[in-house]
Amino acid sequence: MNRMIFGAFAGVGLLLAPTANAATLTVLVDSNTESVNAMQALTEAYSQAHPDVTFDLETRPGGSEGDNIIKTRLAIGEMADIFNYNAGSLFLNLKPIQTLADLSDLPSQSTIKPVFKPGVTSVDGKVRGVPFGAARGGGIFYNKKIYADIGLQVPVTWQQFMENNKKIKEAGFVPVVQTYGTSWTSQVLFLGDFFNIQAKQPDFAKLYTENKAKYATDPVAFRSFEKLEEIAKADYLNKDYGAATIDDGLRMIADAKGAHYPMLSHGIRALLKDDPKAAESIGYFAVPGDDDEHNGLTAWLPPALYVPAASPNLEAAKQFVDWAASVNGCETMIKAIGASGPYMIDGCALPTNLPSPVADMIPYFQTEGRTAPALEFLSPVKGPALEQITVEIGSGIKTAKQGAALYDADVGKQAKQLGLPNW
Repeated sequence: MNRMIFGAFAGVGLLLAPTANAATLTVLVDSNTESVNAMQALTEAYSQAHPDVTFDLETRPGGSEGDNIIKTRLAIGEMADIFNYNAGSLFLNLKPIQTLADLSDLPSQSTIKPVFKPGVTSVDGKVRGVPFGAARGGGIFYNKKIYADIGLQVPVTWQQFMENNKKIKEAGFVPVVQTYGTSWTSQVLFLGDFFNIQAKQPDFAKLYTENKAKYATDPVAFRSFEKLEEIAKADYLNKDYGAATIDDGLRMIADAKGAHYPMLSHGIRALLKDDPKAAESIGYFAVPGDDDEHNGLTAWLPPALYVPAASPNLEAAKQFVDWAASVNGCETMIKAIGASGPYMIDGCALPTNLPSPVADMIPYFQTEGRTAPALEFLSPVKGPALEQITVEIGSGIKTAKQGAALYDADVGKQAKQLGLPNW
């Protein structure tokens, strides 16, 4: 792991504020460039305003290796004073009641958006994290020129979406792009449908975790698999869906070779890096449900900042993460890394020149009841074979009914490994 030191310098021209707990705080952050740049900006700004606080910043790898580092260091009591990590199911796997400080009483909690908090709340009801970065949506990119040329409206129901697809195919375009060459992308339509499940069954995540609800037998949840099957049966996919990659999919949408691409909203970053103007031809909408009464977006929460309960600098670390989750901290991050999605802090103004897909997402987050966290942020249960199952359903190899049964069995194995009750 790499280490960088940040401190304060005299004469920086900022208003200096005394800190009750002078300290050198250790920080562990994943090595993603955006994460490192955001944390550097936060620590430098905080040290300028609080000269008695300096930072020792380490980076760690992502993926399973990074997961193991986090769990090991927490277990042996050698975790940094502050670290970033996922919200949701991976957070719950850290045994947060034993390992993480309670951040429920931080002043910044009053301006953190409610949609974020379930993903960092332990089973005792204590909030143990604050947001670090922007949220993402799980929805559908669409080409605005194709929509304009055919005279289509953004759909709010699944029936409207499928009717649009029919017209798009008749006009000679690919209705739905899929990129199973990047196999995890096969899950997006399924996972992005969770808002529609929760809208009709608000307690589904709880029942699912308690082994009282199954995808194969719950008709509302089963629709998430069935939608993949309906698209496959209608022959609405690009011919190379089995080999195409995420980069291929984004380019197809930008170049008007395809009309729809189910994808997490952060996918736009890769496209903008190569072609900054491409985003203006692309819009974004939520996975439609079966009625127009409930129309909203499934949200992927940003990572969180946590403070280990065993930190020798507990109060100083809590003061820093409290500031990082304030409007000032949020604006500091935006200046450093921009806004690829909405930030989880009320009162934190976004730039006015947002890419079109990001601008399309904002109203969902601004309207109460139009976002729901993805299931993985509400339940520790997620079967590891999901992407293989969604590839098979999306390719017509297996039916939705067969895939749902397979996934329920996969989930059961995972729940038993986690030691969850009732499994």
